Amino acid sequence: MVYIFLAEGFEEIEALTPYDLLKRAGVDVAFVSISGASAVKAAHGAVVQADLLFADANCAAADMLVLPGGRPGADHLAAHAGLDAALKQAFAEGRKVAAICASPGCVLASKGLLNGRKATGYTPTPEEIPGAEITPGTVVVDGNLITSRGPATAMPFGLALIESLKGPEARAQIAGDLLYEG
Repeated sequence: MVYIFLAEGFEEIEALTPYDLLKRAGVDVAFVSISGASAVKAAHGAVVQADLLFADANCAAADMLVLPGGRPGADHLAAHAGLDAALKQAFAEGRKVAAICASPGCVLASKGLLNGRKATGYTPTPEEIPGAEITPGTVVVDGNLITSRGPATAMPFGLALIESLKGPEARAQIAGDLLYEG
């Protein structure tokens, strides 16, 4: 199971693209609202219906936790105590965590979870992603951690999630089906 967390003000493409790609690859994926309501309004006005409320999600059983960026969405993710505990547990157990755009810095680095880890983000600087080893690239994979830059990198980010969960053949199959040449 993969959980993609939604908070008011999330970046649409960074949540919907990975969700779509994971579904195409046959991965069990769910949108999880941290806002307390199942309908979550994104940064550009789209309203997405979450599959679960955070209180009903079993984060300890999830194979991967995914954090879209966008502002103020990433700020809301960073401030959620339950998500904070779930992320720390996932890192401690070596489960997969993925974050894109503002979330690597705003959410993960702010909690010390990227200390000494290779990562990127929307503005990949030591000031924006403190503690991380800033690494060039559209998507950066460091063991169980996957980070990416922003809206334009949502497709390769989603494909990296597929590869992490199902292998390079599954990634290549989905990329080919979508005529993705990146």
